[in-house]
Amino acid sequence: MAEPSLVFTDVNERQGMFTRRIFLMGGLVAFGMFALTGRLAHLQIVQGGKYKKLSAANQYNFRLITPPRGNIYDRNGKLIAGNRPSFRVMIETNEVKNIDDTLDQVSYVLPQTLASRRRILRDINQNQRSVPTIIAGDLSWEDFSKVSLYANDIPGVVADMDEMRAYYYGGAFSHVVGYVSKVNQKDLDNEKNASETDFNLLHHPSFRIGKTGIERAFDKDLRGVAGGKKVEVDARGKVVAQDDEGSIEPVPGKDIVLTLDADIQQRAIEVFGQDSGSCVMMDIHTGEVLCMTSSPGFDPNLFVSGISSDAYKLLHDYDRVPLLDKALSGTYPPGSTFKTLVALAALENGYDPKTTHTCNGVFPFGNHVFHCDSHHGTLDLHGAIVTSCDVYFYQCALSVGPDKIAALARKFGLGQIFDIGIEGQKAGVVPDTAWKRAYFDGSKPWRPKDPKWQPGETPSMGIGQGFTNVNALQNCVAVSRLANGRKAVLPRLVKSVGGKPYKETEFEDLAADPNHIAFVRAAMADVVTSGTAAGFAKLDLGPIMMAGKTGTAQSHTIKSGSRATLHLEWEKRDHAWFVAFAPADAPKYAMSVIVQHGGWGSSSAAPKAREIMRMALLKDPEIQKRIIGVNPADLVDKPLSDVPLPEDDAGAAPPPPDTLPTST
Repeated sequence: MAEPSLVFTDVNERQGMFTRRIFLMGGLVAFGMFALTGRLAHLQIVQGGKYKKLSAANQYNFRLITPPRGNIYDRNGKLIAGNRPSFRVMIETNEVKNIDDTLDQVSYVLPQTLASRRRILRDINQNQRSVPTIIAGDLSWEDFSKVSLYANDIPGVVADMDEMRAYYYGGAFSHVVGYVSKVNQKDLDNEKNASETDFNLLHHPSFRIGKTGIERAFDKDLRGVAGGKKVEVDARGKVVAQDDEGSIEPVPGKDIVLTLDADIQQRAIEVFGQDSGSCVMMDIHTGEVLCMTSSPGFDPNLFVSGISSDAYKLLHDYDRVPLLDKALSGTYPPGSTFKTLVALAALENGYDPKTTHTCNGVFPFGNHVFHCDSHHGTLDLHGAIVTSCDVYFYQCALSVGPDKIAALARKFGLGQIFDIGIEGQKAGVVPDTAWKRAYFDGSKPWRPKDPKWQPGETPSMGIGQGFTNVNALQNCVAVSRLANGRKAVLPRLVKSVGGKPYKETEFEDLAADPNHIAFVRAAMADVVTSGTAAGFAKLDLGPIMMAGKTGTAQSHTIKSGSRATLHLEWEKRDHAWFVAFAPADAPKYAMSVIVQHGGWGSSSAAPKAREIMRMALLKDPEIQKRIIGVNPADLVDKPLSDVPLPEDDAGAAPPPPDTLPTST
């Protein structure tokens, strides 16, 4: 049995332990109160402004307002591309619980196809939740009225009016002005490294970005700066009021004025009709491009809202290739239009213009026989240009050589890419011995190792065939420099951006003897009066005459002795060229016209150039004065249709020859 133990407790010791506990607990409570007070003071005093802003942000939102896109005008102030009112219906997904149910309700008022339903759902998934998605755009007034009547009863559905890009001349400016379309992922990727990019604007359903032409090249200038509409929202984000005083107005995009003339551009499209080709016209003194068409064109309005795959396939598969800019991206052998530069290169290198050669229709050289379209007999250089004799220029080119011809052709703009503000130019080819050595290096199957310039390649170059390829803009620059005679004129397409002149430059002196240029110009004048273009290029404008040069360029290899192509399939026919300037005695305008697979340059391209040049001359007050002998100031308010003109006399087409020339 255990012995009992005695425990003695000190009252003072127990009291001390209680006091220490009270002190510890009291300290903890005091520290907590101090920390809480400090935190409250920090939130209300130090960070009060920050949380006040966050609170206001929950109460107020800014809804982005897209800026009006800048307008594009022609040189006379005619609106080419602008904005028009458009009715639309949108869904704000952050206010919708069930997307499918909401779309079903809308479909009772505005029927949807399966494809449109899929498109809407795809756009909703791709957009940010705060960004509204367009259900239907560019509605008629009747459809818009129906939706507006029921929109307030369908949560998240908004019917309003927006602006849509409009192209008022349809396909006349489709390539040079281009078009806008919806922003895609590639556009967003391209904008990542761009400075000052507003990605909220890029994601907005109303925003359209420039895809081609001027619309693309000057997109940053045209798009403007977005604004914001201040609205009051409830806890669900639904708009309950609008604060007009807190809203920020958008800044419209800059207007762009082009050097193009809408009347001349439209006339060129009318003249081409269904033919495929291009026309470029320049002022030879300023370099301003008055006309730059590619035919057939396409309606850029189709791309603004999104073109259907079937419609795009029709454009893409059409053999006339309406999506290709034939003025800049299409390159073709220049044919006999190149003979003017061959002749000038010969003169610049000491060639005697009185040198004669006899044309019997053929020119045997090496193991090949080169042909001409006619038996021209004995000709000097002037006569060879006027009659476009191939046999003469085969021998002329051989006497000069490819390097000297190429050097002069480059001085006159061939093989060059010009800074006109838009992309898409192809340099083409101006061949010489160095080019062939570099190109035919055996690196590709279509570039076999054949670095040596063969003697038989020079005659073909002399008539604008062989490797030589140019585009319509380059050929226009070349004839502009010939017509100017003293300055290396450069093309200029954009006149001003936002009211400020765009890239005005001084032209360098043209490195060619003016007397030699005058010789070639005189021969070109005779081409129209008595040569290959006689009866096809007469202007019928009194004393105003045009000078030019025809060209028929092979586009398809044909067997010797069977050289006619007009009876062949369209894509195997020859290309038709005509380059010209007017007035012949005091040049002001120059142009190049190519009719793709058009056959003869004289009968296909020259008549088109004639009609387009007439339009430019009749609009010029000084030329009007020469034509009708009155003060142009008296005609300011007089319509062009009231100006008396002689009757047209285009002349009759000559009978088809037995054989088609290599180049005429």
